[in-house]
Amino acid sequence: MDRERLKGKNILITGAAQGMGACNAEYFAAQGANVCLGDVNVDGVNEVAERINAEGNGQAVALKLDVTEREDNAAAVAKTVEAFGSINIALLNAGVNKPRMFMDIDEDNWDMIMNINAKGQLLGMQEAARQMIKQGPMEDHPYKIINVGSIVSRTAFLDVIPYSCSKYCSLALIIGGAKALWEHKITVNGYGPGVVRTELWEQLDRDLVEIGMFDQEGQSMDHLAKTMITMKRYSYPDDVKGTAAFLCSDESDYMTGQLVMIDGGMIMQ
Repeated sequence: MDRERLKGKNILITGAAQGMGACNAEYFAAQGANVCLGDVNVDGVNEVAERINAEGNGQAVALKLDVTEREDNAAAVAKTVEAFGSINIALLNAGVNKPRMFMDIDEDNWDMIMNINAKGQLLGMQEAARQMIKQGPMEDHPYKIINVGSIVSRTAFLDVIPYSCSKYCSLALIIGGAKALWEHKITVNGYGPGVVRTELWEQLDRDLVEIGMFDQEGQSMDHLAKTMITMKRYSYPDDVKGTAAFLCSDESDYMTGQLVMIDGGMIMQ
């Protein structure tokens, strides 16, 4: 591992208390980045920050962040700047899912998912971009906003339609944001994980049993691996962190408006 690949990068990561967000934070810091970790789970992000600071590579700070609140997004950006002097990159990872069959989707289910996954990314993009514009263009490299999408940014499944809609929004925000923000030397890209074994998916697995999609826990990931994933296995956060780091690095400077799939060949587009 290049311990200086991300040196000088000051990165805000939302949804960083566990799963892919926590894994990315530790991986980025190991490559020299400074990371500001936000999540509604304050104990979780504090623990991740403590692990990072104990390693002694990049630095980490943590705060409570409800991505549905503009004030919280602005505060997270301000915390990044206060701790590290500026913000270079925002990785908008926070997200939720709660499966329902189509006729069972209600307003509460729709609003909860769309508010966190779609509105939360919009607010995070706007507040990060506002600070980046205030800082003025960097001399050698663009600022970067990275949205976490999904396989369902490119398709939809009958049992997670609100989630699919929210992740189509991630893709639209990537494309529209890339066009809107380049005049300020800000790129906007994203990546789309597939079936990733995290706490989120384990809860999703239980929910799928509850709505009758599977008979017992553990079947969903194995079923998808066998029937839909070309590489015949589901993934872990470690399978995603390399692409996330690439998008944060100088190596991706000539990319914008792109959603990179990391799904073992599940959605080939």
